[in-house]
Amino acid sequence: MPVDPSAVIAPTARVHPDAVIGPGSVIGEYCVIESDVVIGAQCRLEPYVYVKRWTTMGDRNEISAGTALGTDPLDKNFRGERSYLRLGHGNRIREHYTISRGTQPESATEIGDENYIMTSGHIAHNCRIGSRNVIASCALVAGHVEMEEHAFLSGGVVVHQWSKIGRYAMVGGNTRVNSDVPPYFLYSDFNIAAKGINIVGLKRAGFTVDQVRRLKEAYRLLYRGGLKLEDALSRIESEIPDEHTLHLVRFIRGSKRGITRDS
Repeated sequence: MPVDPSAVIAPTARVHPDAVIGPGSVIGEYCVIESDVVIGAQCRLEPYVYVKRWTTMGDRNEISAGTALGTDPLDKNFRGERSYLRLGHGNRIREHYTISRGTQPESATEIGDENYIMTSGHIAHNCRIGSRNVIASCALVAGHVEMEEHAFLSGGVVVHQWSKIGRYAMVGGNTRVNSDVPPYFLYSDFNIAAKGINIVGLKRAGFTVDQVRRLKEAYRLLYRGGLKLEDALSRIESEIPDEHTLHLVRFIRGSKRGITRDS
């Protein structure tokens, strides 16, 4: 049976007969759930949520009023082919938010687990958002953007398409992200610039004193040492290697757009 008997569907909601609604989920007043939608267990959709076809979400997701999930991509080349939006578990998406499905046929926009996504923003087609990230109100994330995990985008941030944001990075409000953002550091200014390490975020996440010290030294070599990029990366690898500094090096070496750095 597509709708589990324990699910609660408001009388004004419109749920397509082919949609799957999991155990204990609540579908609020005036929601619209199209065909080819799967909603997991213990999800809660507030009134006026619109879930379009080919959207799948896991368990314990909370979707606030006026949000539209699985919208057609904002891409002039899109021709209506089947593509997907896939959400994991335990995400909170607040009021008046939109997330598009993929552009290319059979491609997907993917959202991980336990992300907190605030109000009045947009995540575009083919993004890959990891887990336990925070995206604050009015942030706009363009197509094909990747976020690792535990990153924080402040209010009004705009992220250019194909950019990549590293784990535990924090981007200050109204910043324009037009290059890859290495993990663990703080960023701000209209044209994004590195401002130090994300010390508060790292301590809250349980990083040890030695791990923080190594990341401080990595930041100094990258941004304050006057070194060419490859020389800075080689010194980080040889002088202060651990799981986090080596992840930083891999992130930077894997960057296709170039990282936030003067040279």
